[in-house]
Amino acid sequence: MSVLHPIIAVTGSSGAGTTTVSRTFDWIFQREKIRAAYVEGDAFHRYDRAAMRQVIAQAEQQGIRAPSHFGPEANLFVELEALFCEYAARGSGQSRHYLHDDATAALHGRPSGTFTDWKPLPSDTDLLFYEGLHGGVISSEVDLTRHVDLLIGVVPTINLEWIQKTIRDTQERGYSQQAVTEIILHRMDDYVHYMVPQFSRTHINFQRVPVVDTANPFSAHGIPTDDETLVVIHFREPHQVDFPYLLATLPGAWMSRINTLVVPGAYRDMAFQVILTPLITGLVERRRQALQA
Repeated sequence: MSVLHPIIAVTGSSGAGTTTVSRTFDWIFQREKIRAAYVEGDAFHRYDRAAMRQVIAQAEQQGIRAPSHFGPEANLFVELEALFCEYAARGSGQSRHYLHDDATAALHGRPSGTFTDWKPLPSDTDLLFYEGLHGGVISSEVDLTRHVDLLIGVVPTINLEWIQKTIRDTQERGYSQQAVTEIILHRMDDYVHYMVPQFSRTHINFQRVPVVDTANPFSAHGIPTDDETLVVIHFREPHQVDFPYLLATLPGAWMSRINTLVVPGAYRDMAFQVILTPLITGLVERRRQALQA
Protein backbone atom coordinates (compact mmCIF):
# COMPACT_ATOMS: atom_id res chain seq x y z
CA MET A 1 0.00 0.00 0.00
CA SER A 2 1.22 3.46 -0.81
CA VAL A 3 0.23 7.02 0.05
CA LEU A 4 2.03 8.54 -2.95
CA HIS A 5 1.07 5.84 -5.48
CA PRO A 6 -2.21 4.17 -4.46
CA ILE A 7 -3.60 1.11 -6.21
CA ILE A 8 -7.28 0.31 -6.78
CA ALA A 9 -8.24 -3.18 -7.94
CA VAL A 10 -11.59 -4.48 -9.17
CA THR A 11 -11.65 -8.26 -9.12
CA GLY A 12 -14.22 -10.67 -10.48
CA SER A 13 -14.48 -13.58 -12.88
CA SER A 14 -15.11 -13.46 -16.62
CA GLY A 15 -18.67 -12.33 -17.25
CA ALA A 16 -19.18 -11.11 -13.69
CA GLY A 17 -19.66 -7.46 -14.60
CA THR A 18 -16.27 -5.98 -13.76
CA THR A 19 -16.33 -4.06 -17.06
CA THR A 20 -19.53 -2.29 -15.98
CA VAL A 21 -17.93 -1.29 -12.69
CA SER A 22 -14.86 -0.11 -14.58
CA ARG A 23 -17.03 2.32 -16.54
CA THR A 24 -18.16 3.78 -13.24
CA PHE A 25 -14.54 4.32 -12.27
CA ASP A 26 -13.95 6.00 -15.65
CA TRP A 27 -16.76 8.45 -14.95
CA ILE A 28 -15.40 9.23 -11.49
CA PHE A 29 -11.85 9.70 -12.79
CA GLN A 30 -13.05 12.07 -15.51
CA ARG A 31 -15.33 14.06 -13.23
CA GLU A 32 -12.75 14.39 -10.47
CA LYS A 33 -9.87 15.00 -12.93
CA ILE A 34 -7.94 11.96 -11.67
CA ARG A 35 -5.12 10.58 -13.84
CA ALA A 36 -5.17 6.79 -13.73
CA ALA A 37 -2.77 4.17 -15.06
CA TYR A 38 -4.98 1.36 -16.38
CA VAL A 39 -3.94 -2.29 -16.10
CA GLU A 40 -6.01 -5.15 -17.53
CA GLY A 41 -5.86 -8.49 -15.81
CA ASP A 42 -5.83 -10.29 -19.16
CA ALA A 43 -2.48 -8.65 -19.90
CA PHE A 44 -0.95 -11.01 -17.34
CA HIS A 45 -2.14 -14.27 -18.85
CA ARG A 46 0.86 -16.49 -19.52
CA TYR A 47 -0.24 -17.77 -22.93
CA ASP A 48 -1.91 -16.29 -25.98
CA ARG A 49 -5.05 -18.01 -27.28
CA ALA A 50 -3.34 -20.51 -29.58
CA ALA A 51 -0.70 -21.46 -27.01
CA MET A 52 -3.35 -21.88 -24.29
CA ARG A 53 -5.31 -24.27 -26.48
CA GLN A 54 -2.16 -26.26 -27.12
CA VAL A 55 -1.32 -26.44 -23.41
CA ILE A 56 -4.84 -27.65 -22.61
CA ALA A 57 -4.75 -30.26 -25.38
CA GLN A 58 -1.39 -31.58 -24.17
CA ALA A 59 -2.68 -31.87 -20.60
CA GLU A 60 -5.76 -33.75 -21.76
CA GLN A 61 -3.61 -36.16 -23.78
CA GLN A 62 -1.52 -36.82 -20.66
CA GLY A 63 -4.63 -37.33 -18.54
CA ILE A 64 -3.83 -34.49 -16.14
CA ARG A 65 -5.84 -31.44 -15.15
CA ALA A 66 -5.24 -28.64 -17.62
CA PRO A 67 -4.52 -25.11 -16.42
CA SER A 68 -7.20 -22.42 -16.61
CA HIS A 69 -7.13 -18.64 -16.66
CA PHE A 70 -8.34 -18.67 -13.05
CA GLY A 71 -5.24 -20.45 -11.72
CA PRO A 72 -1.52 -19.75 -11.35
CA GLU A 73 -0.24 -22.03 -14.12
CA ALA A 74 -1.81 -19.88 -16.85
CA ASN A 75 -1.01 -16.49 -15.35
CA LEU A 76 1.96 -14.29 -14.53
CA PHE A 77 1.19 -13.79 -10.85
CA VAL A 78 4.79 -12.97 -9.93
CA GLU A 79 5.04 -10.36 -12.68
CA LEU A 80 1.70 -8.82 -11.67
CA GLU A 81 2.81 -8.50 -8.06
CA ALA A 82 6.11 -7.01 -9.26
CA LEU A 83 4.13 -4.38 -11.17
CA PHE A 84 2.03 -3.55 -8.10
CA CYS A 85 5.17 -3.35 -5.99
CA GLU A 86 6.97 -1.09 -8.48
CA TYR A 87 4.00 1.20 -8.92
CA ALA A 88 3.45 1.51 -5.16
CA ALA A 89 7.12 2.40 -4.72
CA ARG A 90 7.78 4.63 -7.73
CA GLY A 91 4.56 5.14 -9.68
CA SER A 92 5.96 3.20 -12.66
CA GLY A 93 5.84 -0.21 -14.30
CA GLN A 94 5.01 -2.01 -17.54
CA SER A 95 1.87 -3.61 -18.92
CA ARG A 96 0.35 -4.72 -22.24
CA HIS A 97 -3.04 -5.53 -23.79
CA TYR A 98 -4.68 -8.81 -24.70
CA LEU A 99 -6.47 -8.52 -28.06
CA HIS A 100 -9.81 -10.29 -27.58
CA ASP A 101 -11.44 -9.71 -30.96
CA ASP A 102 -10.61 -9.07 -34.59
CA ALA A 103 -11.63 -5.41 -34.51
CA THR A 104 -9.33 -4.56 -31.62
CA ALA A 105 -6.53 -6.72 -33.01
CA ALA A 106 -6.74 -4.96 -36.38
CA LEU A 107 -6.01 -1.64 -34.70
CA HIS A 108 -2.70 -3.10 -33.54
CA GLY A 109 -1.95 -5.04 -36.72
CA ARG A 110 -1.96 -8.38 -34.92
CA PRO A 111 -4.16 -11.49 -34.82
CA SER A 112 -6.89 -11.67 -32.21
CA GLY A 113 -6.00 -13.74 -29.18
CA THR A 114 -2.47 -12.32 -28.97
CA PHE A 115 -0.78 -9.64 -26.88
CA THR A 116 0.63 -6.23 -27.66
CA ASP A 117 4.22 -5.49 -26.65
CA TRP A 118 5.03 -4.55 -23.07
CA LYS A 119 5.11 -0.78 -22.63
CA PRO A 120 5.71 1.58 -19.70
CA LEU A 121 2.69 2.90 -17.84
CA PRO A 122 1.94 6.62 -18.27
CA SER A 123 4.08 8.81 -16.07
CA ASP A 124 2.85 11.13 -13.32
CA THR A 125 -0.46 9.38 -12.59
CA ASP A 126 -2.54 9.74 -9.43
CA LEU A 127 -3.22 6.03 -9.03
CA LEU A 128 -3.12 2.62 -10.69
CA PHE A 129 -6.44 1.03 -11.63
CA TYR A 130 -6.50 -2.76 -12.15
CA GLU A 131 -9.53 -4.64 -13.47
CA GLY A 132 -9.41 -8.40 -13.89
CA LEU A 133 -9.45 -11.82 -12.29
CA HIS A 134 -6.75 -11.57 -9.67
CA GLY A 135 -6.67 -8.23 -7.89
CA GLY A 136 -6.81 -9.94 -4.51
CA VAL A 137 -5.16 -13.26 -5.23
CA ILE A 138 -2.90 -15.03 -2.74
CA SER A 139 -0.88 -18.08 -3.77
CA SER A 140 2.24 -19.89 -2.63
CA GLU A 141 4.31 -17.23 -4.43
CA VAL A 142 2.38 -13.96 -4.18
CA ASP A 143 0.08 -11.86 -2.04
CA LEU A 144 -1.37 -9.02 -4.10
CA THR A 145 -3.52 -7.75 -1.24
CA ARG A 146 -0.39 -6.31 0.41
CA HIS A 147 -0.18 -3.67 -2.31
CA VAL A 148 -3.83 -2.76 -2.95
CA ASP A 149 -5.30 0.27 -1.19
CA LEU A 150 -8.89 -0.29 -2.31
CA LEU A 151 -10.04 -3.77 -3.36
CA ILE A 152 -13.51 -4.13 -4.88
CA GLY A 153 -15.21 -7.45 -5.61
CA VAL A 154 -17.85 -7.84 -8.31
CA VAL A 155 -19.71 -11.06 -7.64
CA PRO A 156 -22.98 -12.14 -9.28
CA THR A 157 -24.68 -15.22 -7.91
CA ILE A 158 -23.14 -18.18 -9.69
CA ASN A 159 -26.08 -18.91 -12.04
CA LEU A 160 -26.27 -15.24 -13.05
CA GLU A 161 -22.52 -15.23 -13.63
CA TRP A 162 -22.84 -18.22 -15.94
CA ILE A 163 -25.74 -16.60 -17.82
CA GLN A 164 -23.73 -13.41 -18.35
CA LYS A 165 -20.65 -15.31 -19.48
CA THR A 166 -22.57 -17.64 -21.80
CA ILE A 167 -24.47 -14.86 -23.54
CA ARG A 168 -21.40 -12.63 -23.85
CA ASP A 169 -19.14 -15.37 -25.20
CA THR A 170 -21.68 -16.75 -27.66
CA GLN A 171 -23.00 -13.42 -28.94
CA GLU A 172 -19.87 -11.24 -28.80
CA ARG A 173 -16.97 -13.68 -29.09
CA GLY A 174 -18.38 -16.35 -31.38
CA TYR A 175 -18.15 -19.35 -29.01
CA SER A 176 -20.66 -22.17 -29.17
CA GLN A 177 -22.90 -22.99 -26.21
CA GLN A 178 -21.06 -26.27 -25.74
CA ALA A 179 -17.66 -24.56 -25.80
CA VAL A 180 -18.68 -22.08 -23.09
CA THR A 181 -20.08 -24.88 -20.92
CA GLU A 182 -16.83 -26.82 -21.27
CA ILE A 183 -14.83 -23.73 -20.31
CA ILE A 184 -16.93 -23.26 -17.16
CA LEU A 185 -16.45 -26.90 -16.15
CA HIS A 186 -12.74 -26.81 -16.97
CA ARG A 187 -12.18 -23.76 -14.74
CA MET A 188 -14.19 -24.93 -11.73
CA ASP A 189 -11.31 -26.22 -9.59
CA ASP A 190 -9.31 -23.02 -10.01
CA TYR A 191 -12.48 -20.95 -9.53
CA VAL A 192 -13.03 -22.50 -6.11
CA HIS A 193 -9.41 -22.20 -4.99
CA TYR A 194 -8.28 -18.90 -6.53
CA MET A 195 -11.36 -16.81 -7.31
CA VAL A 196 -13.77 -17.38 -4.43
CA PRO A 197 -11.25 -16.70 -1.59
CA GLN A 198 -10.54 -13.23 -2.98
CA PHE A 199 -14.02 -12.06 -2.02
CA SER A 200 -13.21 -12.50 1.66
CA ARG A 201 -10.29 -10.08 1.25
CA THR A 202 -12.10 -7.25 -0.53
CA HIS A 203 -13.00 -3.96 1.15
CA ILE A 204 -16.41 -3.95 -0.59
CA ASN A 205 -18.31 -6.60 -2.54
CA PHE A 206 -21.06 -5.75 -5.02
CA GLN A 207 -23.16 -8.84 -5.68
CA ARG A 208 -25.97 -8.91 -8.26
CA VAL A 209 -28.81 -11.19 -7.19
CA PRO A 210 -31.60 -11.99 -9.67
CA VAL A 211 -35.23 -12.01 -8.56
CA VAL A 212 -36.33 -14.04 -11.59
CA ASP A 213 -35.85 -17.73 -12.32
CA THR A 214 -32.24 -18.53 -13.26
CA ALA A 215 -32.41 -22.18 -12.22
CA ASN A 216 -30.98 -23.38 -15.55
CA PRO A 217 -28.46 -20.76 -16.63
CA PHE A 218 -27.57 -22.68 -19.79
CA SER A 219 -31.06 -22.33 -21.25
CA ALA A 220 -31.46 -18.62 -20.53
CA HIS A 221 -32.20 -16.41 -23.52
CA GLY A 222 -31.31 -13.12 -21.88
CA ILE A 223 -29.53 -11.57 -18.93
CA PRO A 224 -31.87 -10.40 -16.14
CA THR A 225 -32.33 -6.65 -16.38
CA ASP A 226 -31.42 -4.19 -13.65
CA ASP A 227 -35.10 -4.07 -12.66
CA GLU A 228 -34.99 -7.85 -12.20
CA THR A 229 -32.06 -7.83 -9.78
CA LEU A 230 -30.98 -6.58 -6.39
CA VAL A 231 -27.45 -5.49 -5.53
CA VAL A 232 -26.13 -6.78 -2.21
CA ILE A 233 -23.27 -4.57 -0.99
CA HIS A 234 -21.04 -5.95 1.75
CA PHE A 235 -18.57 -3.73 3.62
CA ARG A 236 -15.59 -5.33 5.38
CA GLU A 237 -15.28 -2.40 7.80
CA PRO A 238 -18.84 -1.22 8.48
CA HIS A 239 -17.80 1.14 11.28
CA GLN A 240 -16.26 3.38 8.59
CA VAL A 241 -19.50 3.59 6.57
CA ASP A 242 -22.19 6.26 6.95
CA PHE A 243 -25.16 3.96 6.55
CA PRO A 244 -27.82 6.57 7.46
CA TYR A 245 -26.51 8.74 4.60
CA LEU A 246 -26.56 5.83 2.13
CA LEU A 247 -30.06 4.79 3.17
CA ALA A 248 -31.29 8.35 2.73
CA THR A 249 -29.52 8.82 -0.62
CA LEU A 250 -30.17 5.52 -2.44
CA PRO A 251 -33.86 4.97 -3.30
CA GLY A 252 -35.27 1.72 -1.95
CA ALA A 253 -32.11 0.85 -0.03
CA TRP A 254 -32.32 -1.29 3.10
CA MET A 255 -29.94 -3.21 5.36
CA SER A 256 -30.01 -6.99 5.61
CA ARG A 257 -27.16 -7.14 8.13
CA ILE A 258 -25.11 -4.66 10.11
CA ASN A 259 -22.46 -4.68 7.36
CA THR A 260 -24.68 -5.24 4.31
CA LEU A 261 -26.71 -2.80 2.22
CA VAL A 262 -29.24 -3.90 -0.41
CA VAL A 263 -30.35 -1.63 -3.26
CA PRO A 264 -32.67 -2.22 -6.24
CA GLY A 265 -30.72 -3.13 -9.36
CA ALA A 266 -32.00 -0.04 -11.16
CA TYR A 267 -29.90 2.05 -8.76
CA ARG A 268 -26.75 -0.03 -9.12
CA ASP A 269 -24.72 2.63 -10.95
CA MET A 270 -25.90 5.29 -8.53
CA ALA A 271 -24.77 3.12 -5.62
CA PHE A 272 -21.35 2.66 -7.24
CA GLN A 273 -20.99 6.42 -7.62
CA VAL A 274 -22.18 7.36 -4.13
CA ILE A 275 -20.11 4.71 -2.36
CA LEU A 276 -16.91 4.76 -4.40
CA THR A 277 -16.43 8.46 -5.14
CA PRO A 278 -15.41 9.52 -1.61
CA LEU A 279 -13.11 6.52 -1.26
CA ILE A 280 -11.31 7.32 -4.52
CA THR A 281 -11.05 11.05 -3.90
CA GLY A 282 -9.82 10.32 -0.40
CA LEU A 283 -6.89 8.31 -1.75
CA VAL A 284 -6.02 11.06 -4.23
CA GLU A 285 -6.33 13.86 -1.67
CA ARG A 286 -4.07 11.96 0.72
CA ARG A 287 -1.53 11.64 -2.09
CA ARG A 288 -1.67 15.33 -2.92
CA GLN A 289 -1.24 16.32 0.70
CA ALA A 290 1.80 14.05 0.98
CA LEU A 291 3.32 15.61 -2.14
CA GLN A 292 2.87 19.09 -0.68
CA ALA A 293 4.31 18.17 2.71
